[in-house]
Amino acid sequence: MAADRRTTYRTSRLAAHELVLLHGQPGSPADWQTVTARLPAQLHAIAADRPGYGSSRLPAGGFAAGARAVLDDLDARGITRAVLVGHSYGGGVALAAAALAPRRVEAVILLASVGPGCVNGWDKLLAAPGTGQLCALAAWRLTPWIARARLARTARRRGRPLRPDEHANWQVWGHPGRGHRPLWRTFLTEQRALLRELGELEHAIASVQAPVLLLADPRDTLVPLDTARRLARALPDARLQLIDGAGHHLPSRAPDAVADAIVAFLAAAEEQAARYETPSLTFGGRRCVEAAVVLAGPLALAGTAGAYGGCG
Repeated sequence: MAADRRTTYRTSRLAAHELVLLHGQPGSPADWQTVTARLPAQLHAIAADRPGYGSSRLPAGGFAAGARAVLDDLDARGITRAVLVGHSYGGGVALAAAALAPRRVEAVILLASVGPGCVNGWDKLLAAPGTGQLCALAAWRLTPWIARARLARTARRRGRPLRPDEHANWQVWGHPGRGHRPLWRTFLTEQRALLRELGELEHAIASVQAPVLLLADPRDTLVPLDTARRLARALPDARLQLIDGAGHHLPSRAPDAVADAIVAFLAAAEEQAARYETPSLTFGGRRCVEAAVVLAGPLALAGTAGAYGGCG
C-alpha cells in the first residue's frame, strides 16, 4: 500500500510534459497504446509513424534523418521542448535528437534501445550489398504471412483473441501496417544506416545533456543487456532499470512497468531540479547510474515506485 500511495503522490504532483513516442523496427504508433492508456493526464503523448512507416510520407533514413524528422515535427506542432521515449531503433533516434538539439529535449527514456555492442551477424548480413536486399525482400514477403498464420492458429486453440502482450514479436511482424513505401526498403535502409551511423551515435551520446532512463530486460534476445550498461556508462546523466520477464517488446509486454517507470523518473527529475533550483530536468549535473529489477507482471507498479531513492 505504501508503494501505491507514493505512486499516487508522484502522479498528483507531476507537471505537464509533452512525450514523443518513437517505435522500433518494424513498428507503428499502435505499439504504444497499452502504455499511453496507463499514463496520467499531465503527460501528453504523441505517437507517430517514423519516416518510411505507415502514414509518414518521409523517406526512411538513419538516426540523424530520424532526429531531424522529430525536431521538424515538434516545430510543426508548436512544441518547444519534449521528453523523447524510444523503443529499440527508436531509441537511437531519440539519442540522436537529444545530441543534435539539447535545448529541445527535456529528458530521454530508452526501452531496449540500440547502442554500443548491439550489432550482430544477422544485422551485418541484412545490411550487406546484394544479400541484404534479398533477405529483406524475402523477410517482408514471407514473415508477415507466417506470423499471421501462427497468431490465428494460437487464437483458435485458446478460443479467444490474443492480448497485446502475448506473442508480441509475432504480432509486430504479423501486423506491420501499410505505408507509402515498401516496408522491406525501409527495413533495408535502416539496417544499412545502423551499421553506418552507430559509431557516430556512440561518439555523440557523450554530449547528451538531458537525463536519461534506460529500461531493459536481461533476457532480451535482440538487444543484449550489455548495450544498456554501456549506454549508462557513456551518457553523462543516466539510470538503468531492469524489467525482468518482458523480453525485447517492453511497450506491449510490460506496459504497467513502463508507464510507472516514466512517471517515477520524471517526478524524480522534477524533485531534483527543484532541490537545485535549476530550470531544467537535469539531476544537478551529476552522473547517476542505478539498477533496479522490476517484474513484468502484477507486481510492476509496486516494484517501480521506490526504484529511485538512491540517487538523490
